[in-house]
Amino acid sequence: MHVLSVNVGVPGPNPWKGLRATGIDKRPVAGPVAVSAPGPKGTGAVGLAGDRAYDVKHHGGADQAVYAYAREDLDAWEPELGRPLAGGVFGENLTTVGLDVNGALIGERWRIGADLVLEVSCPRIPCITFQGRLGREGWIARFTRAAVPGAYLRVVEPGEISAGDPVEIVHRPSHDVSIALAFRALTLEPGLLPELLVADVLPAEDLALIRRRLGGPASAEG
Repeated sequence: MHVLSVNVGVPGPNPWKGLRATGIDKRPVAGPVAVSAPGPKGTGAVGLAGDRAYDVKHHGGADQAVYAYAREDLDAWEPELGRPLAGGVFGENLTTVGLDVNGALIGERWRIGADLVLEVSCPRIPCITFQGRLGREGWIARFTRAAVPGAYLRVVEPGEISAGDPVEIVHRPSHDVSIALAFRALTLEPGLLPELLVADVLPAEDLALIRRRLGGPASAEG
């Protein structure tokens, strides 16, 4: 298991959301990239140095510090999309090889390289910018049905990351809530939502959403 490429955003226009820019155009970079915890959502800060989010309401912050997608899943999409898919094309910071990103458990921790430790936080939910970037009508629905969303990660221990760095799974929680299961529950299969509550390291906003949908209090405090 290793990182095939480390991808950093190149700002571009975002006509799909009417925002001044988007950072979804991620491109592989050479050399080590510093990764650190960006703080709470709302500033546009993300984990990788030189990158940022522009839709600050929905992207960035500690729970979405780093986005990983498997090279194997990109390969599987190529015939349908009818073109080669370079690392970063789905907006991912890390394109991985040999790692079951969608089977990763919420709260699972990865050590990458010598120092960096990341924690699996939540699935990526597709938005209109993603669809517009690929130029594929109906892409949000197609991507959602496939349920291979990739994983957002938190920064537990900062460090540097480079293409070729090994990935080691250093902790797996006792529950069985995977990225794929959480995605299915949050999108097309709400009947699965009760199963997510054991994954208490899901982002607070996701847990509040789940409780609202289940008809309970939005927070543990009621």
